[in-house]
Amino acid sequence: MHKFKDLKIWQKAMGITEAVYKLSSSFPKEEKYGLTTQIRRSAVSIASNIAEGAGRNSNKEFIYFLSIANGSSFELLTQIYLSKRLNLSSEEETKPIINQISEVCNMNYSLQKSLTKT
Repeated sequence: MHKFKDLKIWQKAMGITEAVYKLSSSFPKEEKYGLTTQIRRSAVSIASNIAEGAGRNSNKEFIYFLSIANGSSFELLTQIYLSKRLNLSSEEETKPIINQISEVCNMNYSLQKSLTKT
């Protein structure tokens, strides 16, 4: 069992969630039950699955939840790109978030690899 709050990947995932909430707060009201909800759920899912996996009893289970978090990362990337294509956000707003997501994906891959070895 791992202390999820000490994991850098979880801390970075929480930063992504905060950034996504700020970004999506400017989306139009008609997107409240559409893209706004979906983009926020994807962001929350990344950190949540890292935490849930860290609380499991084996590295195999942890790796499983990390893979779910990775899937949520790619889902979130798609939604960020869509928000840009729909002119709901700008390149300036989305680029830092995209970079953070890429970093978390790389960290996720490395963590899964290290857990496989133990």
